[in-house]
Amino acid sequence: MAMQGIKGGQIKVISDDEVHRIHLATLEVLEKVGIRIPHRQALELLADAGCDVNFANGIARVPEHVLMAALSKAPNRITLYGKTPEFDVVLDSTPYVYTLGGAGATMVIDLDGKRRPSTLEDLVKLTRLQEGFENLHLAHFLVLPQDIPQPGSDRIVFATMLQNTRRHHHTIPAGPQGVRDHVAMAAVLAGSTEEVSRRPFYMENLCVNSPLYIKEESVDEIFEVAKFRIPMLMEADSIAGGTSPFTIAGAAVEINASVLSGIMLAQMANPGTPCIYSSSSGIMDMRAANYSAAAPEATLLHMVSTQMAHFYNLPYQGANTCDSKISDAQMGYERALHFLALAHAGCNIIHVATGNLEGMRLASYEQCLLDNEILGAAFRIAQGVIVDRDTLAIDVFADVGPGPGAQFLDHDHTVKYLRRERWQPSLTSREPWETWETKGALDMRQRANAEARRILAQQWAPYVSEAQASELEEMAQAMQRRVMEKEA
Repeated sequence: MAMQGIKGGQIKVISDDEVHRIHLATLEVLEKVGIRIPHRQALELLADAGCDVNFANGIARVPEHVLMAALSKAPNRITLYGKTPEFDVVLDSTPYVYTLGGAGATMVIDLDGKRRPSTLEDLVKLTRLQEGFENLHLAHFLVLPQDIPQPGSDRIVFATMLQNTRRHHHTIPAGPQGVRDHVAMAAVLAGSTEEVSRRPFYMENLCVNSPLYIKEESVDEIFEVAKFRIPMLMEADSIAGGTSPFTIAGAAVEINASVLSGIMLAQMANPGTPCIYSSSSGIMDMRAANYSAAAPEATLLHMVSTQMAHFYNLPYQGANTCDSKISDAQMGYERALHFLALAHAGCNIIHVATGNLEGMRLASYEQCLLDNEILGAAFRIAQGVIVDRDTLAIDVFADVGPGPGAQFLDHDHTVKYLRRERWQPSLTSREPWETWETKGALDMRQRANAEARRILAQQWAPYVSEAQASELEEMAQAMQRRVMEKEA
């Protein structure tokens, strides 16, 4: 049985007419301005399909009929398989919401409060720490280990994720050979390359560059991932005011044009390739001359992009990390507003949902648990209120009666709805001051620290056999050596 997401989609920040206007603006930009793709095979595919292609400068102007014909081949229902069926996640353009773990930090705040470069041991521990989170559905490598050689390090990271999570997980292709290497390692668990393609338990992240540019290596990666039919996140990482127009609507057009162009190429390469419309965009803070991931305008941009993806019957992955450097009040409001808004928008995958601080530069053990708690509260609000004869409790009023001394605490109706109607927090303190003080007067971050230590102290049962683990590690190391030798 697949994992169950949260029903979102209660808020539309733009009207249906405004969605259509962004769509028309996207068509006009692609047909009049075009997209730069310096890749001969891709340009030939586009020319054969009816695009106006300038092979000298690598720009393809894409008419509406070419774009929409390609998009019609993209599946609107995608299963992100877990390594076992209870971790399957089914996506479509309906507003069911899931989460994807934090991503790619090179620095970490450990449980002793030390800020230091991240290690391979951190990757293992942080992945295992999050494995039991009730509000995390898909796994991501929260850190990029800095204590191993960097060329080819994605192979080591991929092998580590295969061994330490049962969830469908995220990876980055690192070139077409990287795609082939990932498939070969996944086949150790799946049994064959064909089984990896039939039931892929990981996704590849393909980035298109803003504004309106897909570099040659990215096209090679798109084609290689499409060949194996691995689900791909087609992601545009736009900076409003920097690499895209300053206005939210203008940035939405740039993201839309770039992402749809990437999906178009994937469908031309192999029709039916599962593609998820994706963005990890933010804005340029002109006062600080710096990128902001958690500005309210960035949240609005993701909400708009959710609606655009669903307009094309595609699932959407979006969101971003907080800008705060520590787990403080700024973190709390940035995460809560972002999570709640995106859940209400119906963002199908809330990206980088656990563990990151300072954009994607920093990871925190404590923050993983804090984010899981904030997600739980946000999801409870998104679930809304059930109003029917039973929840209105008219008969219960009759049982209890009016007046002093009447109470509902021990009524069967209260017991019935105790867990259905109420979210049960893990870290939030609701007891009176005296009780809180007796327990050590710990703040929420300190409680998260203690809980992280408790989880990591538990005995860990491996998900793969010793033989599989040994084979994966040998393969990953050999693949990395090959990359290093090539780059030497």
